[in-house]
Amino acid sequence: MEYVRLGTTGLKVSRICLGMMSYGDPTRWGEWVLDEAAAEPIVRRAVEAGVTFFDTADVYSRGASEEVTGRLLARLFPRRDDYVLATKVFFPMGEGANDRGLSRKHLHAAVDDSLRRLGTDHVDLYQIHRWDDETPIEETMHALHEIVQAGKARYLGASSMAAWQFAKAQHVAETNGWTKFASMQNHYNLLYREEEREMLPLCADQGVGVIPWSPLARGLIARAGSGGNTARTGSDPRIAALYADEENNRLVLDRVAQVAREREVPAAQVGLAWLLRQPGVTAPIVGATKDRHVDDAVAAVELALTDKELAFLAEPYRPRPVSL
Repeated sequence: MEYVRLGTTGLKVSRICLGMMSYGDPTRWGEWVLDEAAAEPIVRRAVEAGVTFFDTADVYSRGASEEVTGRLLARLFPRRDDYVLATKVFFPMGEGANDRGLSRKHLHAAVDDSLRRLGTDHVDLYQIHRWDDETPIEETMHALHEIVQAGKARYLGASSMAAWQFAKAQHVAETNGWTKFASMQNHYNLLYREEEREMLPLCADQGVGVIPWSPLARGLIARAGSGGNTARTGSDPRIAALYADEENNRLVLDRVAQVAREREVPAAQVGLAWLLRQPGVTAPIVGATKDRHVDDAVAAVELALTDKELAFLAEPYRPRPVSL
C-alpha cells in the first residue's frame, strides 16, 4: 500500500479509501448492504492490506453505517490514531425542518450525533455531502470552523458541487480566517469525466485532495467484458441516470476489457489503476462487498499502466450532462 498526503495538508492517507456505505442495515438502505458480521472479514482484509482511510456518512443506512464503522475500526486497529476516519453531513436524518442541510443548528447537532454513533471524540475529515442552497455559505463555513476549533474534526472536506460554489466557499473561509476545505469528494471515473473541465483544475491549483466516489461507476467498469448484474445494479435507479449514454459506455468498457485481457487482470484493477494515475487524485473511495473487491483495489495501486494504455482507455469518452 502507498500513503500520500491529503492535498497540501500533513495528513497521510492510504491510496485506497474503503467506502463504508456498503455496511450497515440492509432493511434501512438496500439489499446489497452487509450487516456487521458479514462486513467484518472484508474490512479486516482491507486493514491487513494496509488500508487506513475509511469514509462513511450519517445518512448511510440512516446512521447504522456509522455505528458499524465505529465498532469495526475500534476492533481492528490498536489505536484511534492508526486510521483516518471520514464522515459526511447534509441529507435528511429525521422529519424535522432542521434535521437536514448545512445550517449552524444542524451541523452542530449532526456532528455530535455522528461522533456518538462512531464511538469517538473526533473525526479526521468532516465533509459536507452537498451544497445547501437554503443556507448562506458564510454560516456554513463559520459553523464548520467552530467544529474544528472544538476539536470534533481535524480537517474539512466537501463533496459534489459546482466549481464556482467550491471556489466561493474557499474564498469565504480564507477571507475570514476560517478553516478551508482540504478535500473534494467528487464523481469521477472512466465513464464520467466532467470533473476534468473545472473542478479538478481548481483542486490542483488550490492544493485540494481529490477522493472520487463511485470510481468503478457503480460496478459497470468492474464488469467490463463480462456483463451480468449484481444485487445493487438491479435495485439502484441512479445507474441509469448517471450513465445514460449506453453507446459510449460500451465503447469505453470494451477498451477496459481489452486492456484487462492483455494484462491478464480483472477489469476493476484497470479502471482503478487509470483513476489512480490521473493528476490530483489522492484516493478513490472503493465499495467492497466481497474479498476480491478489496484485493482488486489494493492490486490496482501497483498496476502501472503505460501512457499508451492510459490514452487508449480515455480516448473514446464523450461529454455527458453534468451530474452532482
